[in-house]
Amino acid sequence: MFRRTFWFTAGAAAGVWATTKVNRKIKQLTPESLAAQAANKAVEAGHKLKDFALDVRDNMAQREAELGEALGLEAPVDPELPGQRRVVVAIENGKTSKTEKNKQGKYLAKSKYSYNRNEDH
Repeated sequence: MFRRTFWFTAGAAAGVWATTKVNRKIKQLTPESLAAQAANKAVEAGHKLKDFALDVRDNMAQREAELGEALGLEAPVDPELPGQRRVVVAIENGKTSKTEKNKQGKYLAKSKYSYNRNEDH
């Protein structure tokens, strides 16, 4: 008698466990859930790509500075030679025009680029 009660209880517990497992999987496969999962993965991939791009920019600026030092591009200028030409851009209210951005060159000053990794896109 005890054996039958044990197996009945074990079967009922296995049935409850299997039912909850199947219901969870069904909820994960609904169109709304799949869309939310895809959106989360896309945002995560975007953050990883942006982090990678920022790392590339920082390392590129660092390497450019190293090469400039090695080639003597940033060495003190001989007073008898004319100085290097530098483009000075006036920035008013933190905004620049398209022509001023072109004068600044492809890459801005050698500084760290800031990026809020917690923002959602």
